[in-house]
Amino acid sequence: MRTVDLILKKRNGQVLLPKEIAYLVNGFTSGEIPDYQMASFLMAVYFQGMQDTETQALTRSMVDSGRILDLSSLPGPTADKHSTGGVGDKVSLVVVPLAAACGLYLAKMSGRGLGHTGGTIDKLESIPGFRTDLTVDQLLAQVRSIGCAIISQTPDLTPADGKIYALRDVTGTVDSLPLIASSVMSKKIASGAQHILIDVKCGWGAFMRDLPQAVELARIMVQLGREMGRKVGCVISPMEEPLGWAVGNSLEVVEAIKTLKGDGPPDFTRAVRYLSAELLRLAGSVATLAEGEEQVSAALSSGAALQRFAWMIEAQGGDARVADDPDRLPRAHLEAVLEAPGDGFLAEVDALQVGHAAMLLGAGRQKKGDAVDPGAGLLLARKVGEEVRRGERLATLYSNQPEGLERALQFLQGAFSLSPERVAPSPLFLGKVGIDG
Repeated sequence: MRTVDLILKKRNGQVLLPKEIAYLVNGFTSGEIPDYQMASFLMAVYFQGMQDTETQALTRSMVDSGRILDLSSLPGPTADKHSTGGVGDKVSLVVVPLAAACGLYLAKMSGRGLGHTGGTIDKLESIPGFRTDLTVDQLLAQVRSIGCAIISQTPDLTPADGKIYALRDVTGTVDSLPLIASSVMSKKIASGAQHILIDVKCGWGAFMRDLPQAVELARIMVQLGREMGRKVGCVISPMEEPLGWAVGNSLEVVEAIKTLKGDGPPDFTRAVRYLSAELLRLAGSVATLAEGEEQVSAALSSGAALQRFAWMIEAQGGDARVADDPDRLPRAHLEAVLEAPGDGFLAEVDALQVGHAAMLLGAGRQKKGDAVDPGAGLLLARKVGEEVRRGERLATLYSNQPEGLERALQFLQGAFSLSPERVAPSPLFLGKVGIDG
């Protein structure tokens, strides 16, 4: 078997056998197949796509490249939640402790932000002292003790995915449906959870720009889960406008804490309540969505979810006092205000442009390895559909870089558009795949 023959086979639109895909994955992971050949193969996949059998083989090979966690000893349903990436998407910061407070066990691996999308790990690391580099044994012990943990990807879980993703990032092959699906699902399968809820983002601020693309990605991931003995459900949600008010690492942690206290933005609060209830139903803890929503409401109103978040911070070395006093979190020193240019109704808040503005402020990365400023970001003051007057605040920007602050302020002006007539905001969710049949 020669690597070049497999590259040519895929380039010509032919279907690869599972053993051929395993050969490529194993050879690249071990270093026998060089970057330039794997890059060529990934580009062939990008243009030719993959059949379901190929995507399954790719996912299986990446799972088998490392350790697979066994969560069967945990005394309750094991669950995981994933998002395909968005702007202001701090959902995991709330859903993970909230679901744990409702009796689920969540050993979650998350990623860092890149470009205009934020990363859960960067947000958590804005909490002083918070560690995301737990060993597998530390992860399991923490989840058994308090029900939840969120860590960065470990070297012994899906090492093939880590190498392949790093190559995709620099070869223009990130937004390929089979490559996205296999990357997401290999990590979720290796993490050991039996019930997996995936929030597939759709719109200008997401990797999936249109609804048919998002639905197809969801279908592939649900099918992969079934093939590997996992129960997977997907929710399709729009990412035309940022979720909530805050965009930026510590700013989003503050917003998550406020939401756990019952004082979060209306759209974000509804989103986390719904996703948490859906996860409870997917895991079989409740029979109906209404029952799930009752449990979620009880965990929030009693303070149990906030307590679980504080326990997670403390267990991972962070300053748990931020749960009571979020002002302890870092905040950038320089500030600027974007004002409305006229009267009208807010018709658009472009999530992609907001994400890029946050990156210019220092909250995101242009390439892997870049440092992020934990206190940089922005707070929106208006949402789509709301009335504004000339000179009113649309957003407040925070940065420690004067030049970045000025560039972001200019860039952000193009993210907002006004209409003389009231515009209805997008629905929070567009549909479901793999849930309710």
